[in-house]
Parts: sequence; C-alpha cells; structure tokens
Amino acid sequence: MHPQDEGPRTSFILGNVILAAAAVMLLFFGTLWEQLGIWALFIWMVMAVLGVYFISRDSGSQPPGPPN
Repeated sequence: MHPQDEGPRTSFILGNVILAAAAVMLLFFGTLWEQLGIWALFIWMVMAVLGVYFISRDSGSQPPGPPN
C-alpha cells in the first residue's frame, strides 16, 4: 500500500488542534469575556469554524471504504 499524501492528514491535525484550543478557550470564557467583551465570542466562533473546515476539507477526495 502507498502512504497517503500529507495534505489531508496535515489539515486534519491542524483542525483538531484549532478545535482543542477553542475547547480550552471555553474553560476561561468568563475571564475572556470580561477582558475582550463580545470579541471573545467572535474569536471562539471563528476558531470553531476554522477547525471544522480543516477537518472536513479533503474528506470527500477518497472513495469510502466497504460497508460494515
């Protein structure tokens, strides 16, 4: 079997890292809200969208495997 290109794998890992940072951000959201106001919510939403985008970016390029 040939190894997969690093493109989809790299974007998948980057998406997970961004989503993990967004999850950690939720733990400190009260403090961030006091300091940044509504911008804290906007930053969190952008991080969540980017994380999901990177995870699902190249998911349709490979044919699905056999059904279970």
